[in-house]
Amino acid sequence: MSHELTLRVYYEDTDLAGIVYYANYLKFIERARSEWVRALGIDQQAMHRDSGHVFAVRRVEADYLRPARFDDVLRVVTDLAQASPARLIVDQQVRRDDQLLFAARVTIACVDRQGRPVRLPSILRTAIDG
Repeated sequence: MSHELTLRVYYEDTDLAGIVYYANYLKFIERARSEWVRALGIDQQAMHRDSGHVFAVRRVEADYLRPARFDDVLRVVTDLAQASPARLIVDQQVRRDDQLLFAARVTIACVDRQGRPVRLPSILRTAIDG
């Protein structure tokens, strides 16, 4: 189950040399994960309002391989690597054409209003299992 988000690098994403500032890759992959969850049919605002559950990044392992530059068109690819009752692990790549620029493995936990781990919503389990 793969999801792709296309985005353009804006001037605000870059440093003085016109290269994407390293922390902005985390923003790019966050946007892509949000769109992936939306594509699975999950309304995160409703989930938070109704049950108090939210997704929280627990761990990120990242490799910066090549620079992205101002005005590049990038594809952020998100793939589910592993799912447990309360956690998802996703692999994400930022690509320019066929070049891999950035790769990350992100562990996401589902937590309640007090920040305690809880089971993933059944609608999400159904979406990723089916």
